[in-house]
Amino acid sequence: MSKLRVNCFSMSIDGYGAGPDQSLAQPLGVGGTGLHEWVLATRTFRKLFGQQGGTTGADDDFVARGFDHVGAWILGRNMFGPVRGPWPDDTWKGWWGADPPYHTPVFVLTHHARASIAMDGGTTFHFVTDGMHAALERARQAAQGRDVRVGGGVATIRAYLRAGLIDEMHLALAPTLLGRGEALLADIDLPALGYERTERVSTPAAMHVVVTKRRAQTT
Repeated sequence: MSKLRVNCFSMSIDGYGAGPDQSLAQPLGVGGTGLHEWVLATRTFRKLFGQQGGTTGADDDFVARGFDHVGAWILGRNMFGPVRGPWPDDTWKGWWGADPPYHTPVFVLTHHARASIAMDGGTTFHFVTDGMHAALERARQAAQGRDVRVGGGVATIRAYLRAGLIDEMHLALAPTLLGRGEALLADIDLPALGYERTERVSTPAAMHVVVTKRRAQTT
């Protein structure tokens, strides 16, 4: 059965999934890059961008798992780019250059319509203006039985969590403090929403935790 998943979402010790004051120069917010050092070093991540080498082991395994059986992605607009309000033109095509790492259809939540963008490597960005549920429906159709991955950012994951729609979420707790920024789980009662911890793995670079939504018992 197709799942809605979050994978490789980095979070600080004090609970922030992005730093404050995000901008073109600081796309992850001030201090946000430190959340992702564990993933940037892995062999799988480096291979995505044509680089050699990289770490193996549990960190790399989690990155590889994050791409396995994924047929579509959902992103919040901040994850696509720093542009706010109506699109001024078609110049901005995402943070990743001509060949983004998604290699599937990607559905971007926005309040402002824009034509789809076909990129190299099989990535096509579609801009969804009629809400998170419509984006999920379109993503499931595009995924053709494979899973849908929610890439972020924080507000988008929180919305799907509050709705109880995420089936599985992998968080990577990075050994860093941000002090302020975007808190991922503030005021969200995961157990009350039916989530339980199903996996925990620690490495020198991160503590990996997987939480899974309990499925209703059938008789």
